Amino acid sequence: MTAATLTQAQIEERRRTRRTRRALLAPALIIIVAISVLPLGITFVYSFLKPGTYGGVIWEFSTDAYVQFLFERDIFDGTLQFNDSYLTIFMRSIGLAFGATVGALILGFPTAYFIATKPREQRNLWLFLITLPFWTNLLIRTYAMLLILRDEGMINLTLMGVGVIEKPLSILYTDTAVFIGLIYTYLPFMVLPLYASLEKLDFRLVEAGYDLYANRWRVLRHIITPVAKPGIIAGCILVFIPGLGAYITPALLGGGKKLMIGNMIAIQFGSSRNWPFGSAAALILMALVVIALLIYARAAGKGARAHG
Repeated sequence: MTAATLTQAQIEERRRTRRTRRALLAPALIIIVAISVLPLGITFVYSFLKPGTYGGVIWEFSTDAYVQFLFERDIFDGTLQFNDSYLTIFMRSIGLAFGATVGALILGFPTAYFIATKPREQRNLWLFLITLPFWTNLLIRTYAMLLILRDEGMINLTLMGVGVIEKPLSILYTDTAVFIGLIYTYLPFMVLPLYASLEKLDFRLVEAGYDLYANRWRVLRHIITPVAKPGIIAGCILVFIPGLGAYITPALLGGGKKLMIGNMIAIQFGSSRNWPFGSAAALILMALVVIALLIYARAAGKGARAHG
């Protein structure tokens, strides 16, 4: 039906419907603007200003915050010299977040597969046990990991008790401790989407693969993995993105020695009182997150086309 054939009453009804939809959407749009777009806009503006002496900003346009990310200015002649300190922190954060994502995938995939192969009446119990850590505050859970990883912690005491080592391993306040802490913190984010994909798997196909003399690797690669691919991609995103901006885990388990992006940004808004650079670092972090999401969207789109 074209617009020319519509009666005046029908046209008015459609207009009222559109106005009603806009009115219903207005509260949600206002909330999105208030808690997302507006703070992001303020951060963007602050990143192009000069830092105040005691915090805050001076309302003078400057790109020094972005220059500071890769260069430092000589105090005598004002020349710029390359400084990789902040770049190193970003690279360490990316490396730890990526490593934690891979580690969570290695641990989470067999866990999710184990739950998916259980009888349906038992799966809820296993999922409950996976989500149980979320019932406890992250700070408390990280403190528990600190007690486990310290020199007198459960790991070292157990290894010394069975005679594997003679003196405690120095795990705490290292990248290894942060790596373990990130996996522990975000492992459920990997297990749940993997389980959501694997529970859709028709295990008769797995049995058929074995009947056709396929080994375990071929069954995993050609039958199980294609079904689990959406869960793998979603789980990797859910682990990598929060791991990239983690604050509590590196602050406690890294002991302030192994900074990640989140810690660096907090320092800029705190003790360093350099709000423009903190804002610039936050925007750079957001850019990395957007890139990760674009990669996810592209991979998901390819997967959808392949199944279509």
